[in-house]
Amino acid sequence: MSTEPESLILQILRQMRAEAVTKTDLEALRTDLRAELASKSELGSLRSELKSDIRSLRADVASDLLTVRKELTEQIVGLRRAVVDYHTSVVGHGVLISDLEARVRRVEQHLNLPSLTAG
Repeated sequence: MSTEPESLILQILRQMRAEAVTKTDLEALRTDLRAELASKSELGSLRSELKSDIRSLRADVASDLLTVRKELTEQIVGLRRAVVDYHTSVVGHGVLISDLEARVRRVEQHLNLPSLTAG
C-alpha cells in the first residue's frame, strides 16, 4: 500500500458504496410493497362493505328522523290540548276565548259599535 494520504473524495465514495442499496435489496422492497398493497379484489370488497355501511347508516338516520318527528307531533298535540283546556277553564263554561272574541266582534258590528281595539 502507498503511504500517501487518502483523498477525501475516495473516502466519501467508499462510504457511499457501503451504504448503497443493492439490486437484491430493491427486489426485496418491491416484494414487501406488493404484499402490503391491496389488490383490486380486496379494494372491491372494501368498497362493497363501505356501501353496505352507508346504506345501513342512511336507514338508521331515516328511522331516527321518523321517531323524532313522531315524538314532536305527540308533544305538539299535547300542547294543543293543554292550551284548549286552559282556555276552557279560563272562560269557565267551555267556550274558547277565540270563540268569545269572535262573538263580541259580531255583536259590535251588529250594533254598529266602535271596536275597543281600534281606539
